Amino acid sequence: MAHIKSRKHAPVLTLNPATAALAVLAMPMAAFAQAAAAPAASASAPAAAATPAAAPAAPATLPAVRVKAAPVQNNYKADTSSSPKFTQPLVNTTQTITIIKKEILAEQGATTLSEALGNTPGITFQMGENGNTQTGDSVFMRGFDTQGSIFVDGIRDLGTISRDVFNVEQIEVVKGPAGADIGRGSPTGYINLNSKTANLDDASSGSVTVGSGHKRRLTADVNRSLPSLGDGTAIRLNVMKQDNGVTGRDHVSNEGFGFAPSLAFGLNSPTRVIMNYLHVEQSGIPDGGIPAIGISGFNNNALTPNAAAVDRSNFYGSLSDYNRVRADMFTTKFEHDLKPGVTLRNTSRLGRTEQRYVLTGINSTVVTTTPPGGVAGVPANPANWLVARSRQGKNQENLVLTNQTNLTADFETAGLKHSSTSGIEFIHEKQNNVTLGAQTGTTTAPANLYRPNPGDSFAPVVPTGAWAKGATTTVAAYVFDTLKITEAIQINGGVRWEKYKTEYNAVTLTSGVANPALNLSKSDNLLTWKLGALYKPAPNGSIYAAYGTSQKPPGSDSFALSTSGINTPNLDPSEATNIELGTKWELFDNRLALTAAVYRAQTKNDTIEPASATLIEQAQVGKKTVQGLELGAAGMITKEWQVNLGLGLMDTEINATNSGNAVQQGQSLAWSPKLSFTSWTTYRLPFGLTVGGGARFVKSQVRNSNPATAVAVGVPEVPSYWVFDALAAYEVSKNVSLQFNMKNLADKFYVQSLNSGGSRYTLGAPRTSTLTANVKF
Repeated sequence: MAHIKSRKHAPVLTLNPATAALAVLAMPMAAFAQAAAAPAASASAPAAAATPAAAPAAPATLPAVRVKAAPVQNNYKADTSSSPKFTQPLVNTTQTITIIKKEILAEQGATTLSEALGNTPGITFQMGENGNTQTGDSVFMRGFDTQGSIFVDGIRDLGTISRDVFNVEQIEVVKGPAGADIGRGSPTGYINLNSKTANLDDASSGSVTVGSGHKRRLTADVNRSLPSLGDGTAIRLNVMKQDNGVTGRDHVSNEGFGFAPSLAFGLNSPTRVIMNYLHVEQSGIPDGGIPAIGISGFNNNALTPNAAAVDRSNFYGSLSDYNRVRADMFTTKFEHDLKPGVTLRNTSRLGRTEQRYVLTGINSTVVTTTPPGGVAGVPANPANWLVARSRQGKNQENLVLTNQTNLTADFETAGLKHSSTSGIEFIHEKQNNVTLGAQTGTTTAPANLYRPNPGDSFAPVVPTGAWAKGATTTVAAYVFDTLKITEAIQINGGVRWEKYKTEYNAVTLTSGVANPALNLSKSDNLLTWKLGALYKPAPNGSIYAAYGTSQKPPGSDSFALSTSGINTPNLDPSEATNIELGTKWELFDNRLALTAAVYRAQTKNDTIEPASATLIEQAQVGKKTVQGLELGAAGMITKEWQVNLGLGLMDTEINATNSGNAVQQGQSLAWSPKLSFTSWTTYRLPFGLTVGGGARFVKSQVRNSNPATAVAVGVPEVPSYWVFDALAAYEVSKNVSLQFNMKNLADKFYVQSLNSGGSRYTLGAPRTSTLTANVKF
């Protein structure tokens, strides 16, 4: 018997939600609609043939399906630098560049540049010298002082201040001589802070943090598109307010306030204008340091061999000490796409930083060897030992005015692809110093070594009548080009020419009487360059070799010239060369970046301080060599597991033959650990909990390249240390999360920085904990 099939109604197409979602992800909407309609049409066709009079079946109606997959955010890996001088992705850049993104800083609770730089190896900090104490980012990188090579959005940022990161998108640490990138500067690289700017994403976020050391901090970041003011218009505002003590230190404090508005026009058009303003205020009681007595290796012939260390919370200053900073920076950036692949940029900035402080520093320990009723030659009771103190002051203003024009272009000649960038820069940098000192006729009483009293008598700090003004004006031009010979072989190179002039005017005092005004100047032309070759054995990897140079003329960092010593105008610039061999790879669908590089940097014409002022002409015969290995990893191993790792091996040596200070021959550079390691990792569990932590190791660092001086008195080196940190964060909802951080889990005592004399140190942060509430919309 034949079966009867009814064709009265067209079959109804049904899709379950999972199938619909997969279909949407796999096909464009038009293709999806066509695929959905096709079965209905094919099913109704036979019915139309058999019964011509039948009405056509109504098309099947499907409910709208919306699929919104949350993107997996890679918090640690960056693909490009913010600088237009780097035209290639980082994996194809022939230089070691470490990028520290804002997300990792938020996870770690890092608020300053110094804290952020703990995420890359080879960086240490120095406390100060000649009785002075540093109050800012006193960075040493790969053996050389890099404090004068800190940039914000590619423009040098002046001032010995501590930089907050509340308005920082990412921190770019560029290692190796980079004179072609930045002009005069450190022979081992520079640090660039990339600022947050307005964009077209509507987003709001904020955080409130409380913790050890009376820490209280509030930040907020609000970004809005403003189509009513024109297509592509947006505004952004970042704010910060904090009121902190310092864990483990009595009386030391750090208050801060900052806001950074950004306004952008034409963001989705060929012509874009972005205006940024940054205002920061800082105040508090600065830390003059802790006597180094009792630290391993401490030596002072006047003290008993096993003198006890002081309480690490002791404060040796006055409650009237202060550190006040005000920074203002206005930046305008104009961008115009002349045609596809060709963009013209112009950036202008006016910046001013003012720092005023009065600080009490500590000096040598004073021991009375014959106490009343005591025996000559027998040390006095340590309870009566004293430590000498000095009052220091700074009144400094830094100004920068610059205009930079840059052109990037992708083009092809003779079948070869080029990615070029070129530009010109006009920069005027100026520094004004008013000398402060203890008021004539007043003294500061020494402190009891073990029981200092902030209520002791302190000499007032007033202007002495001495002053100094320095300025450097620079005109520069540069060009870089990456030549793609094949898809696997690239050659890149660049050159920078600049003409600078430094002018220095000062009045000094001798026994309170003003000396004749000092007027010195230095001008010269600098030419620096770099060259690299890169081979790509696979699309996700590269092997490269690179060579670069840099120069640093007298007075580069301080704008100060002198009639003797290492900043005399008759000296030539110190010159540095760097050769680097490395490889970079992106694994796990480009989620994880691995880097490895060996390098050798050498300075010549180096300004080693001579043994006496009569040997000025012999000061520029020194050479310094830094060579090592650096390994890095940043990104995601899985969608839940992120890592950031860095390992640095470094060997340094001084060649001081015939320098007048030959005792340094063969010695290591100060503040240069042979081994440093940093790590941070997090893992996201399925129920909204993220756990993580990190470890940092820094091997011992000598404080003085003169071995006899280093062991005569004080601590000869900064001891090695390990520090471990931890994180636990929980998403209460899609808008709210809680974050708990603990730093220095083992409460390890360590020295973060030491002064050149080895008599005082800055305490590494003891165990601290913070709780942060984060909101986002």
